[in-house]
Amino acid sequence: MKKNLMKKFVATGLVFTMVMGGASAAFAKGNDRDDHKGDKGGIKNNIHTNIKINLNFYDMQSAEWALRYIASLASKGVFEGYEDGSFKPHNNVSRIEAITAAVRLMGLRDKAESAAEMQTKLNFKDADKIPSWAVGYVAVALENDLFTESDDAVQPNQPADRLWATTLLVKALKLDAEAKAKMNSTLPFVDAKKIPAGSVGYVEEAIEKKLVDGFEDNTFRPNQPVTRAQLAALLDRTNDQLPDQDQNTSTGTVSAAVYNNTLSLTKAGVTTQYALHPEAFVLRNGVKVPAAAIQVGDEVKVRTFNNQVVYVEVTKLAEVNQSFDVLGTLNATTLNAQGKIATISITQNINGVNQTTIYNVAADVALTGNLGAFTQGHLIQLKGQNQVVTSIDVK
Repeated sequence: MKKNLMKKFVATGLVFTMVMGGASAAFAKGNDRDDHKGDKGGIKNNIHTNIKINLNFYDMQSAEWALRYIASLASKGVFEGYEDGSFKPHNNVSRIEAITAAVRLMGLRDKAESAAEMQTKLNFKDADKIPSWAVGYVAVALENDLFTESDDAVQPNQPADRLWATTLLVKALKLDAEAKAKMNSTLPFVDAKKIPAGSVGYVEEAIEKKLVDGFEDNTFRPNQPVTRAQLAALLDRTNDQLPDQDQNTSTGTVSAAVYNNTLSLTKAGVTTQYALHPEAFVLRNGVKVPAAAIQVGDEVKVRTFNNQVVYVEVTKLAEVNQSFDVLGTLNATTLNAQGKIATISITQNINGVNQTTIYNVAADVALTGNLGAFTQGHLIQLKGQNQVVTSIDVK
């Protein structure tokens, strides 16, 4: 796949300790992919255990283009790294790993890890080769038509190639009918003849849905194994087209400058404040940035764990030179090292509800009016652009 999808940035060593389903690291724990009974993160009687999820990895320098996809998926517990803080982006992905990730992406993780699904007696001829932790995932994949009627083996340890992974994810999107209607399409790749006739529609549908593209030499390379970085890109693009079934995902418009690790989002007229993890992964304009770079007016998607935001993606940038003129009562101010006002918060009554908004303050802010009344609870007027106050008028 083309690797010029995003600007490069350097990964840092953020690690979140999360309490999640034990299988979350089932395909990211060293090399024992065939038997995970000894893994700390493996499933054991479906009891949830403490595991670590990395949102940044120390070995991403050669695959930085994929880090935004990986961080997004890791924040949902779909596709994660290894216990040593690595992701191994260039390692090939096995079929059982890809099936597991697809099922999780569909929001069916809990079902796949349930005792009932894990005890399913599978009819595949290589059922004895399927790791015990993955039985429930294969069962759920079967129930959701991720296999074809002629599949008689899972081949869990076989590398997932590009054509197989593409077909799997089109099926995860429930686009079988659309794919079958496109079987007579003419694919644009110079190696299109290497794609079986019965798979042409799946590739065409994946192209139309922008899940995949070709390499720079206009090849598709259907039989080439998929790396972990490439699968992350495929999964994240698929995720954007699935209904969000994750209750820990929220969206909204940033309504105040980030202050004291607090992110204020407004949606449908209601403002909610979220606690930001001090090292939350923040993606803005395709680049990893500090939380302070989030601007008032940005439209964002956030994911939380344990009531803290661990992932922020700006889906629409705030309008440039967005100005504001607001009236409210002074709530509080903070000072910088030079003793000047750094932030200011005011309270407004909006539709009968008191809402407090925090703004950054310009170093050369103009302070006018009845300065002796510049105290908490007094009426003030703030003017500025974007999230920065340029004038304060005390009424």
